[in-house]
Amino acid sequence: MEIEFDPNKASTNLIKHGITFEEASTTLLDPLALVREDPDAKGENRWVLIGMSNQARLLTVVYTLRNECIRLISARKATKTEAKNYA
Repeated sequence: MEIEFDPNKASTNLIKHGITFEEASTTLLDPLALVREDPDAKGENRWVLIGMSNQARLLTVVYTLRNECIRLISARKATKTEAKNYA
C-alpha cells in the first residue's frame, strides 16, 4: 500500500517531535507493531500504531486510510506506558 503525507505537516512534526515521516513509515513494517483505532478521532477513522522504526526507535504513529493509501498524520517517540504495552 502506498504511503503519503502532507509535506507541511511532516515539517511541523520534525520540528515538534524530531521524527521524520520517512522514518515513521518504517514502523508499518514492524511485525510486532501494536495497532488500535483512535477513539478520539473525529470525522475520519484514524489508527494509532506503536512500532519499532528502522533506526531502532520505538515510535507512536497516527495514520488514516485514504484513497487506498496510508496517510501519516503524526509521529513521536512512544511514551513509557506505550513502550510497556509494546514489550
